[in-house]
Amino acid sequence: MNVRLPDAAEARGTRASSRARRAGLASFVGTTIEWYDFYIYGTASALVFGKLFFPDVSPAAGVLASFATFWVGFLARPIGGIVFGHLGDRMGRKGTLVTTLLMMGAATFLVGVLPTHAQIGVAAPLLLALLRAVQGIAVGGEWGGAVLMASESAPKGRGSRFAMLVQQGSPAGAILATLVFLAAGTLDDAAFASWGWRVPFLLSGLLVVVGLVIRLKVEESDDFERVKESGDVVKLPIAEVLPPTGAPSCWASAPRSWASPPRTSPTPSCSPGPRTSCT
Repeated sequence: MNVRLPDAAEARGTRASSRARRAGLASFVGTTIEWYDFYIYGTASALVFGKLFFPDVSPAAGVLASFATFWVGFLARPIGGIVFGHLGDRMGRKGTLVTTLLMMGAATFLVGVLPTHAQIGVAAPLLLALLRAVQGIAVGGEWGGAVLMASESAPKGRGSRFAMLVQQGSPAGAILATLVFLAAGTLDDAAFASWGWRVPFLLSGLLVVVGLVIRLKVEESDDFERVKESGDVVKLPIAEVLPPTGAPSCWASAPRSWASPPRTSPTPSCSPGPRTSCT
């Protein structure tokens, strides 16, 4: 009986396929956890933060103040994208994605154990806003890095599908956050206001451990490794995105990786003039 052993090319293909699946799964799971953390804050802002952290104002003003801290996270997101985009293009996607997951998990867990205004006074809402800013920076760094990790590690011709999978982390996180708060909402009002609202935040610690176990098994993409070995990693990646003075502005939105051009990205054709268009 003849047994055909896989050749080297088949072995490499199997290994690459397995690595792509791990990268896609890790990106999806990590993004889901980060968006879960992001969304439970919004739910708690609507339900309890006004009463617990802004008791000296009217109930309506307290809700508005709690949503103002929620807004802080959106202000911080571009900072996370810039900082971790730079670090990811310089040092690798994996390390930055592990860092953003830890940042988000730590900030969310700390919200779950944060003393209220009745316990530490005005320091409580200030710390709440600070932790929300950390959440925003983390999710800002996670979003682009996870998409790049998944798309760069994907089999040839399937980068868009793998990147699309990462995008599903946002609705998955929203659904998970809703289900957890639905369960916490079965408590009576006194228990929910006392400790029940903290449970979804404390649960984040367990979810982050799961995400780290998956994410730590991921390898850097071949694209990044090739760029790193060739020494072509740019010193200031953001300068590759921002157009120089007088250059066509379409370069700022052209689909490209800061570390290296995508495998099949045509050079955009831009019309001259102060406002250009790309085809």
